[in-house]
Amino acid sequence: MALSRLRHAAIFRAPSLFRARLISPSSTLRSLSCSSEVLNHIPEVTSLRPIQFPMFNGVHHNSSKVVLPSGVRYFSSAESASHTVLTMPALSPTMNQGNIARWRKKEGDKIEVGDVLCEIETDKATLEFESLEEGFLAKILAPEGSKDVSVGQPIAITVEDADHIEAVKASSIGSNKVVKEEKPILQDSTKDVRPQKTGFKRISPAAKLLISEHRLDASSIPASGPLGTLSKGDVLAAIKSGIGSSKISLGKAAMPSSPQTHPQTASSESAGLKSDLKQPDSYEDLPNSQIRKVIAARLLESKQSTPHLYLSTDVMLDSLLYFRKELKEKYDAKVSVNDIVIKVVAIALKNVPEANAYWDAGKGEVVLCDSVDISIAVATEKGLMTPIIRNADQKSISAISLEVKELAEKARTGKLKPNEFQGGTFSISNLGMFPVDRFCAIINPPQAGILAVGRGNKVVEPVLGPDGIEMPAVVTKMNLTLSADHRVFDGKVGGAFLAALNSNFTDIQRLLL
Repeated sequence: MALSRLRHAAIFRAPSLFRARLISPSSTLRSLSCSSEVLNHIPEVTSLRPIQFPMFNGVHHNSSKVVLPSGVRYFSSAESASHTVLTMPALSPTMNQGNIARWRKKEGDKIEVGDVLCEIETDKATLEFESLEEGFLAKILAPEGSKDVSVGQPIAITVEDADHIEAVKASSIGSNKVVKEEKPILQDSTKDVRPQKTGFKRISPAAKLLISEHRLDASSIPASGPLGTLSKGDVLAAIKSGIGSSKISLGKAAMPSSPQTHPQTASSESAGLKSDLKQPDSYEDLPNSQIRKVIAARLLESKQSTPHLYLSTDVMLDSLLYFRKELKEKYDAKVSVNDIVIKVVAIALKNVPEANAYWDAGKGEVVLCDSVDISIAVATEKGLMTPIIRNADQKSISAISLEVKELAEKARTGKLKPNEFQGGTFSISNLGMFPVDRFCAIINPPQAGILAVGRGNKVVEPVLGPDGIEMPAVVTKMNLTLSADHRVFDGKVGGAFLAALNSNFTDIQRLLL
C-alpha cells in the first residue's frame, strides 16, 4: 500500500504534532456513469493532469511529502498549562470537510512519536494521523463517527504533561466546539414524542404529503430526524397529539356545515387516519458519504460544463469471440472479452490521435496526449476505483489481461498506489456482463471521450458468401456508444475513431501486428 505523509509546520514555538499517512485511496473517482466490472461508474476526482495545490504556495514538496499546518499551541494563564488544539486540516484542494472514521487513542493515553492518533476519511483517501512528538491526548472534541467536520474545526486537545489533562478538561478553552456524533433516531409513533425543537432543515416526501392532506402547520411540528429532518413519524405523532392542527381548526370554524356531508365520508376519513397512525415509516434516509458527495458533484459538473456529443455503431463480435477461443485452445491464454476490447480501443486511439486528447480550458485549445492510457472502473465495497492500463497500445492482450486482474485486486483491497489510479487519457465503461444492449456514459473530465460497451446479441443478417451471393446467417453484434467532448471531437474525428474501431473488430488478427 502506498504511503503518503503530510507534515505540518510549527506554529508559535510548538513543533509539528502529527503527520498523515495514506491508508487506502478512496473511490471518489471521477464521474463515469456505470462500472467495469460494473465498468461504468465514477472515477477518481483527482485531475488527470498534475494537480496544482494553491493552498501550498511557497512550500516545497515532492510527490510524497506535503507541509501542512495542524494545530495551535495555547497557554492558559489560569491553569499555567500549555495545550495544543488540533483542527481538521485541508488535505486536498477539494476537501472542505472530513469524517472521523476511528480514534486509535483514548483520552488520557500517552502519545509516543509515531503513534497513530486517529483515522480521517476525506474526499480522496483515508488517512492515519501520526504523532511527531510525545505528549498526552487530553480531550477528544470530535468523537469517533463524527461526520462532515469542517476544515479548521477543532477535533482534539493534547498536552505535554499528564498533570495538565484534568486542567484542560475543566477549562472551557477550546472545549466548547465539540462535534456531536450523528446517530439515527428510531421513531416510535405509538409513544408520545418528546419535542426537541420546532422548525426543520429538511422534510421527507411522506411527511410533506401528510401535512398537505391534513392541512397542518409544519412550522409548529418538532423535527426529530437525522440532520433536522421532519419525518413521517413526527407528523403522525403531531396528528395524534393535536400539534400543528391550528389550520384545520380555523378552516372548520370558518366553514359552515354542509347538508350534503355524509356520515360515511367522515367515518372513512377517521378510519384512514387511524390506519396512517399504525403504519410504520415506509422509507429510510441513507446519509451520503464523502465519496458519494464528490461523485454527485462531479457528475453534475461533467454534464453541465462539457458539451456531450454521442455517436453510436454496431460491430461484429464473432471474429473477437473466435480469436479468444483460439488463444485459449492453442496457447492456454485465458483472456476476457473486455481485455481484448481494451486493446482494440487502444489501437484505434493510436490510429486516430485526434481522439486521444483533452480540452485545455485555460488555453482554449485541444491538447494531444503523448501516450494511450486507458481508464477502467472497478467496483469495491467502498466505491469505485479507476485503475489505468498505461501505454495499452504497446502491450499484448495477455499482458493487459494480467495487469487488469492485478489492478482490480489491488482496488478491492485498497492497495492501489496513487499513480495506478490517477491519470488516464480515455475511459471504457462495459456493461456487457449485464442485460444492457446500449447506453450512454458520462465523460470523465478532463478526458474527452468514454466508450460505452453493451452486450453481444445474436441477430440474423445477410452475409456475403464466398460465391459473392448474400445469404441469411446468424451473427453476433455489439453496440458501442461514444460520449465525446464536442470541443475536441467533431463529426469527422468521431466518425474516424468509430471506423477504426469497426475495422479492428472485423479483422481482430491485426491486433497482433
